[in-house]
Amino acid sequence: MTQKPDRVILHVDMDAFFVSVELLRHPELRGLPVLVGGTGERGVVAAASYEARSYGVYSAMSSVQARRMCPEAVFLQGDHAHYSRTSAAIMEIFRRLTPLVEPLSLDEAFLDISGSRRLLGAPEAVAQQLRISVKEETGLSCSLGIASNKFLAKLATNSAKPKASRNGPIEGSGVAVVAPGQELEFLHPLVVQQLWGVGPATLAKLAPLGVRTIGDLAAVSEELLQTVLGTASGRHLHQLSLGKDSRPVVPDAEPKSMSQEQTFAQDISSMDALRSELVRQSEAVASRLRHHGYRGRTVQLKVRYRDFTTVTRSQTLEVPTDRGTDLVRTAWSLLLRLPVERGVRLLGVGAANLLRGELQQQLSFDDVLASEQNGQLRRNPTGVVLEAPDSEWDATNSAVDAIRSKFGPKLIGPARLAGKSQGTDEQQWGPAATPEQGD
Repeated sequence: MTQKPDRVILHVDMDAFFVSVELLRHPELRGLPVLVGGTGERGVVAAASYEARSYGVYSAMSSVQARRMCPEAVFLQGDHAHYSRTSAAIMEIFRRLTPLVEPLSLDEAFLDISGSRRLLGAPEAVAQQLRISVKEETGLSCSLGIASNKFLAKLATNSAKPKASRNGPIEGSGVAVVAPGQELEFLHPLVVQQLWGVGPATLAKLAPLGVRTIGDLAAVSEELLQTVLGTASGRHLHQLSLGKDSRPVVPDAEPKSMSQEQTFAQDISSMDALRSELVRQSEAVASRLRHHGYRGRTVQLKVRYRDFTTVTRSQTLEVPTDRGTDLVRTAWSLLLRLPVERGVRLLGVGAANLLRGELQQQLSFDDVLASEQNGQLRRNPTGVVLEAPDSEWDATNSAVDAIRSKFGPKLIGPARLAGKSQGTDEQQWGPAATPEQGD
């Protein structure tokens, strides 16, 4: 597919999104180095304010290291559910501009406005107005890049972002444009690490070729790059070095999986405690599957031990499911084969190979047998099943979902979790600090 020269792609990236959302709730913290993520000893940084970034703190850094580098930092435990709600509101603002919105994460998206140029006007003016709308309606700031393809638009956004300083963000341009015909002038002076797919290993392979900038890479033949990097990677980087990217903006891409995981404040080696955690996580994943209208064909289990060794296991079901009981049963069978006495630091449950829930769910043999024994199954004269009512589990799940929707997720849950936290928010950045650990 050749790249259309008249495409206009916007890339929007919220500025320090998680931190900015928290500062709306805690305006008294403005101007301070603020970190969002796991506040406990095993936490990681999800986002850092520009003040905190000036100390060298960055996302995915351990909370312990971040505290060491920035002792004055104010830590806030991440609130993924709140960020998701805020993100949904922002995406709706984008969709008022164009239906062609491709979210990349909670705080980032591509927009294709190619077909609306005559209606909307000059792309840069459109981008500036979009920034104003987001700011006025949410109180949050964003940066935008404009180009003829997704790759260049994202790079342009990077050049428009604020810069870190001890005194707060140094405002960038907010909007950066790569005009048609100026793609290589913009692209080639940049360091080659800014290309998607150039990490430390690839960079080491390119160094003997004298490649430092994207322009240097463009001067290397595609044949040589394929020899050094492999056919697919060599072709990919050669195309990017020439500013070519034909990928369309794909709105509402189907998710590949849904998962839930928890890093524990202390290692767990008790199978009973892990069973309770599996139930909690499976119920959370199943609830999300039903909410979004999916069933999962494959159940995934993730275990990380105290030495950071991570093991993943999966099992594909005969029938796709959105039931927590099915997820628990399968994940438990996978966990029983692993040595938990080593101490489990993190546990996660997921559903993959997702199918739309409105697709007819095939009855399992057990479902058919149970329905027949209860006199609830109708067959035609040849013995073929004509219909069967929803299982009791599905009816129960529908009732539970309705109660949770009206009264909140903590009101009702499995009996095994009675008296325990039944919240469904992911603590993906690690557990909160205990009182002894401080703020």
